[in-house]
Amino acid sequence: MLNKRLVSILVPLCLLMVLISCTSTPDNSNGAVVYRQYCMQCHQADGAGVANLNPPLIQTEWVLGDKSRLIGVVLNGLSDPIEINGETFRNVMASHAFLSDQDIADVLTYVRSSFGNEASAVTPEEVMAERLNQTHVD
Repeated sequence: MLNKRLVSILVPLCLLMVLISCTSTPDNSNGAVVYRQYCMQCHQADGAGVANLNPPLIQTEWVLGDKSRLIGVVLNGLSDPIEINGETFRNVMASHAFLSDQDIADVLTYVRSSFGNEASAVTPEEVMAERLNQTHVD
């Protein structure tokens, strides 16, 4: 049988471990799921992309900068070559407008806060506004 002193140490330690495991669960697990399903094949598990084909998502202005531009890329795809950090990427990215506003917000929030990135979240309202903006452009 465990003595009282050992129990008085183990119980708080176990509670602390439970709390830590609960708080270390990703806040944006849906974003990670969407990323794995639709983005990882091209942009890779680590967000590094593929040389000359698919751009990295690590510390780039495309990811960390203007949210509406980033949302627009997901909604409309991208067919023009782009240059990032002196390297040109030529692979076409298909539109993912079929994703819900929530899924797009979640995956972009995931990307903007993963791979060493530290940028603000994208909200479903921002995605909806950009989607509406895109449909009213002539």
